[in-house]
Amino acid sequence: MAYDAVLAETVGIRGHGDDLIEAYTARPMAPGPRGGVIVIHHMPGYDKETKEMVRRFAVLGYDAICVNLYSREAPGAAPDDAAAAARARGGVPDERFVGDAKGAARWLRGLPTSNGRVGTIGYCSGGRQAFLSGVEVDVQAAVDCYGAFVVGTPPEGFPLQVAPLADRVPELRAPLLGLFGQDDAHPSPADVDELEKLLRDNGKTYEFHRYEGAGHAFFAVNRTAYRPEAANDGWERIEAFFGRYL
Repeated sequence: MAYDAVLAETVGIRGHGDDLIEAYTARPMAPGPRGGVIVIHHMPGYDKETKEMVRRFAVLGYDAICVNLYSREAPGAAPDDAAAAARARGGVPDERFVGDAKGAARWLRGLPTSNGRVGTIGYCSGGRQAFLSGVEVDVQAAVDCYGAFVVGTPPEGFPLQVAPLADRVPELRAPLLGLFGQDDAHPSPADVDELEKLLRDNGKTYEFHRYEGAGHAFFAVNRTAYRPEAANDGWERIEAFFGRYL
């Protein structure tokens, strides 16, 4: 019988500006070496569903970590309250996210089980941040799950106020997996087409999958947007992608 225990716990890591920030981690209680995965939470925050995803990656055989990107806005607050505080500021500044992601990668590589390879995956606003980490952080694979505004800009009054990243496509260093719903508005199918053209024109390694009948947040098991068929296929794509690169 295979030994399949995992250890999950909250830790403190050093992020942007050497700030001490909260992170949730899970890892197999078995010897390595193995790859690591940075899970980037969606805009609703560092919630129990995101933590469940962290544990899922540990069960799949990876050391995994999710940084609470709202640690500074609302330390110790419930996810909904912390997300509201972050929305009021237009989201997490890119520079700060990059510093926190670098801290997460450093923490993963510091584990005695690390093989030195790290992937990143993000949902919603985290999808855009996963793309950004593929540009600015030393990662070997990036997964963008319906990340808005990699191309295009948020409409006035939108809770996420960020700049597009289209001009940074030439700098992308990691293979990219993109998973998108055809009924999504942010990113829209046209946005996904534009990003795909930029990736193709710049000779980047990428793989996109689009799901009919799915909109934004189709991975979110606790929301009416959840689409089991799309999510299950997406998980298979994620497992294969990380298996290839990590």
